[in-house]
Amino acid sequence: MCAVIHSLYTAGHAPVEGEAAYDVDVCAEAIRLGELLHSLLPDQPTPTAVLALLLLTEARRPARLDQHGEVVTLDLQDRSRWDAGLIARGIALLNDSLQRSNRQADAYQLQAAIAAEHARVPSYSATDWREIQRLYELLVEIAPSPAAQLGRVVATAETGDVTTALALLDAVPRSPRWHAVRGELLARQARYAEAIEELDHALETAPANDPERAHRERRRDLFRQHAAERAQR
Repeated sequence: MCAVIHSLYTAGHAPVEGEAAYDVDVCAEAIRLGELLHSLLPDQPTPTAVLALLLLTEARRPARLDQHGEVVTLDLQDRSRWDAGLIARGIALLNDSLQRSNRQADAYQLQAAIAAEHARVPSYSATDWREIQRLYELLVEIAPSPAAQLGRVVATAETGDVTTALALLDAVPRSPRWHAVRGELLARQARYAEAIEELDHALETAPANDPERAHRERRRDLFRQHAAERAQR
């Protein structure tokens, strides 16, 4: 049941295609089910962790889009728009869950811990990326998945080690998000022509919701601009 609730929330949080960047009703239903399961099994750490993860993720939703409906990446989000009440409850649920499992974390607890690391700091620059990298390492170890591996890649890059991040990425199954992540990493090394190719792959190989597609197109245009400026030097 925990996996079903989490999958339902993910489907609403990041629709594969369509006009919207998220489906509020689907997310709300997943949270309702998470609350129900937690109320039925209040002493079980995993349902508590799932609810914590959903609330910590949902807390950031109001800042994910700007007034024009365009995607706002985490580094640029207005954190005053994050729901402080959901963050506080999510962190409290996570702590309760970890206490009940004697701090032996499962996959949902680790994901909630990663979300809590993002939620607890006042700014992007204050993020403890080495701790997030450590949590992703644990997640990849106990519940390997392409999503966890990509998370580890991004966290590694954010610590400043883009070369290692690219090496880790080579071991991850390719997907549209894989190409998008690789494009961003290559751009950090000023390898703009390659970055543009990766964004082309990300846009061509699978559908995306309209705001996400528009975001990738803007990033590709920015890389083209940087490439042109570099060629003129």
